[in-house]
Amino acid sequence: MSGQNIVTPSAENIAASVSAATHHKGLPPVHLWNPPFCGDLDIRIARDGTWFYLGTPIGRPALVKLFSSILKKEAEKYYLVTPVEKVGIQVDDAPFVAVDVDHRDGDLHFTTQVGDTMIAGPNHPIRVERDTKTGEPSPYVLVRSNLEALIDRKSFYRLVDLGLHETWEGESWFGLRSQSTFFPMIPSRELNN
Repeated sequence: MSGQNIVTPSAENIAASVSAATHHKGLPPVHLWNPPFCGDLDIRIARDGTWFYLGTPIGRPALVKLFSSILKKEAEKYYLVTPVEKVGIQVDDAPFVAVDVDHRDGDLHFTTQVGDTMIAGPNHPIRVERDTKTGEPSPYVLVRSNLEALIDRKSFYRLVDLGLHETWEGESWFGLRSQSTFFPMIPSRELNN
């Protein structure tokens, strides 16, 4: 035996590990952390961006912000990662929600429910998925790495007001432009029907 204490993953242990490991400003370097998988933790991020622990909403915004800073996606699974442990969590749709968008100097500036900010562009693309049955759009913006934010309804309506028609891959599309990048949303012909 190595004499190492085995600790059962819990939200409290994860928060303590992250607090101990991060003494700098900015996001923790989760891309450098590759600890062993320790099992799943009963944390779920709902489609509206609410974080739940053991079925109860986490009411401390600072704790949610801390957990969101150590979020990692590998393949199609989401994890909270510290230097010493990795635990699986459930995400209903996207782990973040873009709750605000500001159109400044021709660019689209987004803010998430946990205060992350990004400018749509080549490093933070916008994409729109449409429900195959209803045609209902679900718009997303890339926050970091492979973690996206679902763009909330009010922000999406503001984006639609800013939309324009451009030729994309030889066809006219309605979409958005930010940081000299065009993000197609829907073929123009489908808007005219």
